[in-house]
Amino acid sequence: MNFETRGGLKRGRLKQRAASPRRVLAGAALCLLLTACAKLPLSPIPAPRPVSTTPPQPRPQAPSRPERSATSDALAAYYARAQINLLAQGLLRSDTGAQDAPFTSWQLARNFETIALNDEYTGIGGEMVARQTASVLSRWEVPVTLSVEFGDTVGDAMRNRDTETLRGFTARLARVTGHPIRMGSPEAANFHVFVVNEDERVALGPRLEQLIPGISQTAVRTVVNLPRSTYCVVLASDPQDDGAYQSAVAIIRAEHPDLMRLSCLHEEIAQGLGLANDSPAARPSIFNDDEEFATLTPMDEQLLRMLYDPRLTPGMTADEARASVNAIARELMGESS
Repeated sequence: MNFETRGGLKRGRLKQRAASPRRVLAGAALCLLLTACAKLPLSPIPAPRPVSTTPPQPRPQAPSRPERSATSDALAAYYARAQINLLAQGLLRSDTGAQDAPFTSWQLARNFETIALNDEYTGIGGEMVARQTASVLSRWEVPVTLSVEFGDTVGDAMRNRDTETLRGFTARLARVTGHPIRMGSPEAANFHVFVVNEDERVALGPRLEQLIPGISQTAVRTVVNLPRSTYCVVLASDPQDDGAYQSAVAIIRAEHPDLMRLSCLHEEIAQGLGLANDSPAARPSIFNDDEEFATLTPMDEQLLRMLYDPRLTPGMTADEARASVNAIARELMGESS
C-alpha cells in the first residue's frame, strides 16, 4: 500500500493488495426554438370562454438540498484562501508549460520510472509512512467504467460542472492511453469518484467496504479521518497482487473552489490509472509536489501513453521495463535512437 503527498496540496493514493488486509467548465448551450408564422384563412371568432374562478395552483418546488455543516463551511473558507495564495504565487497553472518547461526523451523516461515504478508511502503497523520504495508497473487490463456520486449537500451547479468535466476528461484519457475508459452508472462502474462534503466523507466507510471487498481498515481510516491538509485521495485495488487493477475509488472534497477541485479530479483519476508516485524532476507535470501545474500536461499525457504501451505489462520491475521505457520515450519524442 502506498500514500503519496504533494507539497502544500496533499493528495493521496492507496494501493490495496490482496496479500495485506493492505478537475473543465463546460459552456452552457442556449437553444432557441423558432416557429414560423404562416398566414391562415380567417375563421369565425369563437365565443369567449367563461373565466375560471379557481385560484392558480402553485408549481411544485424542487426538493431543497440539506445544508452543509459549519465544519464544512469553515473548510470551504480555508480552501478558498489556499487557492488564492497558490494563484498569487503563480501556481496551479493550467497551460501546457511548453514555453518554459521543455523536456527530452531521457527526462521523460526517467520521470516515468520514478512515477510509475515507485511508491512514495507505505503502510507500516497500520500507519502511513513516507518511504519511497521500488514497486512494479500497475495499470488496468480490464475496461475502465467511471462514475461520479455526489453528496446530498452538493449543489446542482457543482454537480453539472463536475459531471461535464469528467465526461470530457474520460474521453481524453481514452484517446491518450488507447485503453477503453468511459463514463457509466455507479452500478456498472469499477472506478468510483465521490464528490462529498465533510460529513458525507466521514460516513463513507461502509460504502468503501462495499466497493472494495477486503479493503484494509488502514485505508478506510485514511479516508474517514482525512486531515484538512490532505485535499483528495484515490484508492486502487490490485486483488491478485500482479499489477492489474480491478477497481478504484477517488475521494474529492466538495469544499474546494473550482480550480482546486478540477486539479484533484485530474490528478487522482490519472493516478488511479497507474501513475502512483511524484517526482521533483517532473516538469511540466501534475506529478510534482510543487503545485505548479493544476491540470494534466503534455508530459503527463506522454507518461500515460507509456504506461499503456503494449510493450509494457503489469508486474514489470524497473529493471525489466527500462529498455522498453527508453525506446518508447524516444519514439514519443520523435528522437532517433
